Amino acid sequence: MNRKGKILLVAALVAVVAMAFRVSWNALRDIASAVGADETAATLYPFVVDGLMALALIATLVLTDDARKFALRVLGTYTLASLVLNYVHGLVPKLHSDTGVTVDWTRLADWDPANWALVLLATSLPVGSIYFGSDLVAKVLHHQPAPIANAEESTETERIRSTADLGESTPAPITAVPWRMPDPVTVEFVKSTVPLKPIPAVAAAPVTSIAPRPVPAESTRPRRATGRLPQAARSTRPKRTAAELLAEARKVTAGWPDGKVTAEGIRREVHTSPANARMLRDTLLAERATPAP
Repeated sequence: MNRKGKILLVAALVAVVAMAFRVSWNALRDIASAVGADETAATLYPFVVDGLMALALIATLVLTDDARKFALRVLGTYTLASLVLNYVHGLVPKLHSDTGVTVDWTRLADWDPANWALVLLATSLPVGSIYFGSDLVAKVLHHQPAPIANAEESTETERIRSTADLGESTPAPITAVPWRMPDPVTVEFVKSTVPLKPIPAVAAAPVTSIAPRPVPAESTRPRRATGRLPQAARSTRPKRTAAELLAEARKVTAGWPDGKVTAEGIRREVHTSPANARMLRDTLLAERATPAP
């Protein structure tokens, strides 16, 4: 549905709700007058009941989990109460008022227990609106929606990662060639006729105590902090700006095909960081994809 259709649908819904509120307002005003409310209170009474229904409906669209269930219970309870009071208004002709005439204080039902229950219902709805309405507003103001993973952002991050170029920068696997071990050599022992001389016994040397090896004492002096890197040991190559890196990358990759323009290849030729290499790769590919004017 386009934007214009949605606007018309919402406008029609608002019109229907406004007309339904006007019908319910007449019945609830007469009920409030019947239970002792003055003219001003009777006029505001429908806003207390039907207005909280609208507030609970909005809260159900914002809240989640247990808070949303609570808002649905409030919405269902006040909808049922408004329905009962509208039904009683239709059953008791004494409650109907003409234009500009206030209904006198009267009974809502002939049976005493039913009358007591209806009066209790009608008089408790304003108090319940104060409590439940305040609770719903507090829940809505303190509600924090759960974070939702952005699929487009994660896809874009995965696309610009340099790991996509590993297929080109990784060398081909080395195939191991089997190595044939030489055959073992068999040695034949020939019995000698020359008598062997006996091996003289070696006397065991007396065990002497070994002097302990001196251990250097630990120094209690704190180690001196190393100084800054000398200027002579630092790189003499000046830091290049983004424009200079892009110009150098354009010059290096002028004759490269699109498939060879990778972050790893640019990094090796331009001698820059992987992050700068990915930025240069994306810029060069975007320039090649844009048709020349």
